[in-house]
Amino acid sequence: MKLLRAYLADFAALLFPELCPACQASLVAGEYIICSDCRFNLPFTNFHQQPANIVAQQFWGKINVEAAYALYYFHKGGKIQNLMHHFKYKGMQQIGNLLGTIAGAQLASNDIFSSTDLIIPVPLHKRRLRERGYNQSTCFAHGLAEKLNASVDEHSLVRTVATKTQTQRSRFARFENMQNVFAVKDPAALEGKHILLVDDIVTTGSTVEACGAELLKVPGVKLSIAAIAYAV
Repeated sequence: MKLLRAYLADFAALLFPELCPACQASLVAGEYIICSDCRFNLPFTNFHQQPANIVAQQFWGKINVEAAYALYYFHKGGKIQNLMHHFKYKGMQQIGNLLGTIAGAQLASNDIFSSTDLIIPVPLHKRRLRERGYNQSTCFAHGLAEKLNASVDEHSLVRTVATKTQTQRSRFARFENMQNVFAVKDPAALEGKHILLVDDIVTTGSTVEACGAELLKVPGVKLSIAAIAYAV
């Protein structure tokens, strides 16, 4: 029976092959979501080993951040863009969880990130959340939580304004677009916590900065930042 199931699975794979969302190569037995070549050769940043990395520099002089990190470099037209497209717009939520576990394994070896109490994803507006069906940053957060032994808090930070896309905006316009957009619902629940704020892609950092500024109004909060990718 096991042999028959294996034959049927192989036959189904020939007719409907699972493709790696990063490179479109067919997945082979033992590969999960991302092919082995991409798993090892995507553009890792290794920012967990570089305290003064370029993501951290985005926030110098703006908000007080303990540490900042992105798992990959994002290049337009590259494999990470392909991966993120499938994650955000093709319903492949499992990509976020997988990338979260990969990032979490790196961050667990870092003294600052490993002291995280709560992981808070950058929130979507409730209207956008209904349209998409899920928050990609939340998927990433749950993967991180598996490795960092921390809790995911999806409710304390909320987006109160449905802003337009940031894609074509200048750095200053992005910053202005994020003013007074986020709020903390129950500050007392966050007092004294080390919060890891997570987003999918950091470009100018204006969205994360706006979220972080609200969280840092809570007494005793320490803030770190993690993202799937940094756009270069």
